[in-house]
Amino acid sequence: MAFFSKLKERLFKSSSKLEEGLDAIVEDGGVEELAEATTPEPAPEPKPEPEPTPVPAPPPSDPEPAPRELPPRPDEVPQAPPVEIPVERPAELPEAPREATVPPAPLEIPESAPAAPRPGLLGRLLGRGDKPAVTRRALDDDMLEQLEELLISADMGVDTALRVTANMAEGRMGKRLSSDEIKHLLAAEITRIMEPVARPMPLYPNRPQVVLVVGVNGSGKTTTIGKLASQFKAAGKSVVIAAGDTFRAAAVEQLQVWGERAGVPVLTAPEGSDPASLAFDAMTRAEADGADLLMIDTAGRLQNRADLMEELSKIVRVIRKKDPSAPHNTLLVLDATTGQNALSQVEIFQKLADVSGLVMTKLDGTARGGVLVALADKFGPPIHAIGVGEQIDDLAPFDPEDFAAALTGLDRE
Repeated sequence: MAFFSKLKERLFKSSSKLEEGLDAIVEDGGVEELAEATTPEPAPEPKPEPEPTPVPAPPPSDPEPAPRELPPRPDEVPQAPPVEIPVERPAELPEAPREATVPPAPLEIPESAPAAPRPGLLGRLLGRGDKPAVTRRALDDDMLEQLEELLISADMGVDTALRVTANMAEGRMGKRLSSDEIKHLLAAEITRIMEPVARPMPLYPNRPQVVLVVGVNGSGKTTTIGKLASQFKAAGKSVVIAAGDTFRAAAVEQLQVWGERAGVPVLTAPEGSDPASLAFDAMTRAEADGADLLMIDTAGRLQNRADLMEELSKIVRVIRKKDPSAPHNTLLVLDATTGQNALSQVEIFQKLADVSGLVMTKLDGTARGGVLVALADKFGPPIHAIGVGEQIDDLAPFDPEDFAAALTGLDRE
């Protein structure tokens, strides 16, 4: 729950875009309604009036002072003595038959009227009749089209947006919905799409288990490796890191900082050296040390650069000379700020590097968080973790319900 609070706070750009859009859609053509249009409290009050004899006694407990002027009215002297009865509440019981004969007597109705507001006031104090007005709009084709456009603008993609809105509308066309009700429907649909892909990174008995980390420039690969290595080490696993981005000195230095922080060895090579050769040497070292995990960083490469993608294929071929089953995990790190470009990245990297799972970073810096829903819907790759900041605890296992609630601005109970 602690990470959910952080996730909701950091996903503010995406969630506020959806919230504002939904509010605007509902208000456009919506009607303001009270939560409870009818108040049932006054209904019981009229019942005493048609039954003058038995019922007037309970309500007029307070208003009896006025009817005491009635004793002068009775023409029969014998009924004056039974005034002992007024000592009890049903004092008027003997006079009731006379009230039946004299219609003006039941003019206590104005006094019973003040009694009616009392329950109403009590009901308000108890919060029953004091609910704020809610704007609702009937779900129709025009509203569905606006919802589709909103989801597309949040980078959910055309196909996914159409599928989500169609499922939300099923059995609800013509029904009046508030923006809060639509948020719950949207969150439920996002959760349904993402539940099948929310899986932690699998651990195998192979020693070392080789984890190859790939992605485009600036996607957050190096930081993600450092965080994962630190978390695995804290869980009792022995980890070795290979700084395979031999073309960028800053990446090597960054990994070394993470390695020192986590107490994990970082293997490096001279700048500009062959990354495939470093990967082979790192496997040899990890085997000798009996390490549980070997995490290999790679240089950022654009999916449209054939030469760089071929270099990645070479790393995989060399690793397999040492262990034909390696790499056991190939993690594709995606930057959420790239939006729909992430779809083409997944497609290309899956073909060349046999991607086994995704990590989505930088969700805190974009309004395009919906792209993760599009990825899950289109490709269905396992999503292992998401990142919402630079600290080690800003990378956490992917939880579809938390993500859906944070993306739509809802609270988790």
